[in-house]
Amino acid sequence: MNPIASAQLDQNGALRHFLSPEGLGGDMLTAILDKADQFIGPDNNPVKKLPLLRGKTVTHLFFENSTRTRTTFELAAERLSADIMSLDIRTSSTSKGETVLDTLQTLEAMQTDLFVVRHASSGAAHYIASIVPDHVSVVNAGDGRHAHPTQAL
Repeated sequence: MNPIASAQLDQNGALRHFLSPEGLGGDMLTAILDKADQFIGPDNNPVKKLPLLRGKTVTHLFFENSTRTRTTFELAAERLSADIMSLDIRTSSTSKGETVLDTLQTLEAMQTDLFVVRHASSGAAHYIASIVPDHVSVVNAGDGRHAHPTQAL
């Protein structure tokens, strides 16, 4: 199995992290797109609010400035009824030397279920996915020149 694909799948072969479309295969990518189609109503308008992520906490970690990506991820989480934390890195403890690992552990203690990560360094989302506990997922919202999988889809 492709190492990028295996880093994204759980032990049952289900998607746990979405870091890159690379290696996922046509069937899995089609399944993701088919799932997305379910959020379009019969009149071709998006469904405004669904309880899919009710009780889940989504934390947006944007180490790099973004307007469109950040707001669309925040709006999507809100429309799926998630509790949302958006960390402003400029005013976080990382500005005074706290490591990414320390920041993640603090946010995990707040019961984060999903990290949406944007970082200027290629591979940052992969690194974060490799260190989070098994119950936490990571979505890559762009990491340097490496990947922006939701835009790829």
